[in-house]
Amino acid sequence: MGAQLRVYKRRIRAITATKKITKAMEMIAASRIVKAQRKVAASMPYATELTRAVTAVATGSNTKHALTTEVEQPTRAAILLITSDRGLAGGYSSNAIKQAERLTERLRAEGKEVDTYIVGRKGVAYFGFRERKVADSWTGFTDSPAYADAKRVAGPLIEAIQLDTAEGGVDELHVVFTEFVSMMTQNAVDGRMLPLSLDKAEEEDGAKGEILPLFDFEPSAEDVLDALLPRYVESRIYNALLQSAASEHAARRRAMKSATDNAGDLIKSLSRLANAARQAEITQEISEIVGGASAMADATAGSDK
Repeated sequence: MGAQLRVYKRRIRAITATKKITKAMEMIAASRIVKAQRKVAASMPYATELTRAVTAVATGSNTKHALTTEVEQPTRAAILLITSDRGLAGGYSSNAIKQAERLTERLRAEGKEVDTYIVGRKGVAYFGFRERKVADSWTGFTDSPAYADAKRVAGPLIEAIQLDTAEGGVDELHVVFTEFVSMMTQNAVDGRMLPLSLDKAEEEDGAKGEILPLFDFEPSAEDVLDALLPRYVESRIYNALLQSAASEHAARRRAMKSATDNAGDLIKSLSRLANAARQAEITQEISEIVGGASAMADATAGSDK
């Protein structure tokens, strides 16, 4: 076997092995998307009803609370950026990071300082490589988040929104995540989580125009909001984590399918080149045999004379 043919054979074996890996990763990601979608659907009713409860408390009382009260001149904001722990998911993490960068620029243009909180190793690595400060970070659960993970992430954010800016607190809390639209479409989006915009909350939850019932609050509306604040933040973060996980699996499935298809095309191309090289070797060997036989015949004819 010629040297060129050996090179083609070696490359075909290597790419075939890679194709098996990408195909397996594609199938794994496809199986996880369905589970992630179910978790997203299961989390929506709780988040919706909790938002309606907060809206009812806020509209049914005159209590000023960090959950619903707008600061007249906000000077500091926090951004929670959700990325992935692993790669091989196309532009999933980079799109979320770009969305966070645009949000950061917009907030700074409004005269606000920005504290960044990050979920996922990709986001942590991005900020670490650029030696940019991160208020806090969490890793190790982006592909299958649990409510306990959302609760762990929400803790420092709730503490920051309850503190004064002079003590290191923030006036606003924003979240950047990847919204799962369909198997083929996932969009990096940002939204303000706190203070809660009551009109927007009613519109999102289908309560726009409805007359909310009147409540008596025991012991007080402020105490009720204090109890609902952590639950609201945790549920919203949990829903964002679940949507991001579903988007990550969908992006990885699409990326691995593209890699598998490209590997197949490359194998076909290399197989054609290998066949051409083998044919060239066979032709050369035949030519050498014919040439050798002709030389022997000429030598034999010369000796007979």
